[in-house]
Amino acid sequence: MAARDDILTRPQIDEALAGLPDWRYRLGGLVTVYKTPTSAAALELISAVGRVAEDMDHHPDLDWRYNRVFIRFSSHDAGGEVTPRDTGAAASVSAAAAAAGAEAQPGLYRSVDIGIDTADAAEISEVWRVALGYRKGRFGDLVDPYGRGPGVWFQETRTPNDNRLHLDVHRSKAESAPVLEKTAATGALMNSDHAPGWVVVTDAQGNRLCLCTEEGQGLDLGEAEPAGSESGG
Repeated sequence: MAARDDILTRPQIDEALAGLPDWRYRLGGLVTVYKTPTSAAALELISAVGRVAEDMDHHPDLDWRYNRVFIRFSSHDAGGEVTPRDTGAAASVSAAAAAAGAEAQPGLYRSVDIGIDTADAAEISEVWRVALGYRKGRFGDLVDPYGRGPGVWFQETRTPNDNRLHLDVHRSKAESAPVLEKTAATGALMNSDHAPGWVVVTDAQGNRLCLCTEEGQGLDLGEAEPAGSESGG
């Protein structure tokens, strides 16, 4: 069982990531994608990751897509934050991937949240929780207990947007520039007031999404963070 004292601060996470080039920080976890030569090789890598997980008694969220393996480590018993167990497991998985001849492609790992504008989150959050089969997160957000669906958070405002639902698409800062450039080329309105943390994109019909990076994510211990504060979209 992880203790609160085990949670790494963002500077500590960044220090650890300097020695983990295959990995990125994302919304309380460490994420990466490995590409293998064949689907059979991907299965071998999954087996190796499984052995690491069993040896360390620390298990990732893992998704297999033909010759690519998507992996996320987070310490659920520490409230869904990063602890030394995650950095240690990431290092062991990187070693296993190198032995398997896998190529790290962390830029392919993107996360999607749904933001809902509302004047009163308490009035509506239970409807969404029950309908989705989610659990409550640490900051009033809603989380898929199996890590498969997008998170849901409530952006409380006295003046909700007419289009109350928007998507937050999370990528690492290192891989965000080409996506921003291509999105701008579509003619969408790009509000960069909060860049590089997030850029608000509005399409021709007024629908919004936020292209977010890990900039500013991660808790300073002892501080609370409101739901959706990573994106602010």
